[in-house]
Amino acid sequence: MTPRIVSMISSATEIVHALGALPWLVGRSHECDYPEEVRALPVCTAPRIAVDGDSREIDWLVRQSMADAISVYQIFDDVLERLQPTHILTQVHCDVCAVSLRDVERSIAGQLARHPRVVPLNPRSLAEVWEDIRRVARSLEIEARGDAVVASLQARMRTISEGACAAAARPRLACIEWIEPPMPVANWMPELIAMAGAEHVAWHTWDDLVAADPDVILVMPCGFDLERAVSEMYWLTERPEWARLRGRVYVADGNQYFNRPGPRLVESLEILVDVVRGHANSAATAFPLPSLVT
Repeated sequence: MTPRIVSMISSATEIVHALGALPWLVGRSHECDYPEEVRALPVCTAPRIAVDGDSREIDWLVRQSMADAISVYQIFDDVLERLQPTHILTQVHCDVCAVSLRDVERSIAGQLARHPRVVPLNPRSLAEVWEDIRRVARSLEIEARGDAVVASLQARMRTISEGACAAAARPRLACIEWIEPPMPVANWMPELIAMAGAEHVAWHTWDDLVAADPDVILVMPCGFDLERAVSEMYWLTERPEWARLRGRVYVADGNQYFNRPGPRLVESLEILVDVVRGHANSAATAFPLPSLVT
């Protein structure tokens, strides 16, 4: 039987693509947008909250939903019933970032005639990203492809990292993953930063960030493209602490890169290398130094 895959998370869709299994994908989440052809597939999910607000509004709505034990996302049971998937790819990493295993379990998925196999992904490190790729491949009975994809991605990363780490200087890099309230990065990002030839600056409060005085600051909000991230930089620049920071500042597309734990973490590493070296690119733009922002 030819698999019929529904992906509830954008990184899983990109994994399916990397495995050469895109023809088996029959449905997607509202966030799945790469590669371009997946946009033509039926959409199986939608956010329950307004996602067109600013950072502070979105954060408040998410926190309110979680406090009320209401999922941030809804699954269209009628679409699932029509598609009759054999596999549903989801995640247990974050109930806020994407449709979760709990959301799928609450849906009609368990009652479908085909009894789809639910494959939950849970990456918190690069090693676990590689294992998730293998997990998807095993579920589709194309295990060798999974091993080959992982080996290729790891080889590409090694090559990039060897070049990046050849430089003697290791700038101290601090990342901001959400703008208001400001939140630091975690999971696989410190590994990528080290591979890009930089030192990860861990912080939790504004005082931490100011005291660390990083050489480079990268703002890459989860779910925001480059244009939207730049438009909300006022949340940072209007704070008195911002003027005390002296490092180079870059704003990046956190939606397409960095926050998607899949094959394009390789491209994310390339972007990081450019940022560390002081170069802008199509996914990361330089922003005026804090001391120059009035």
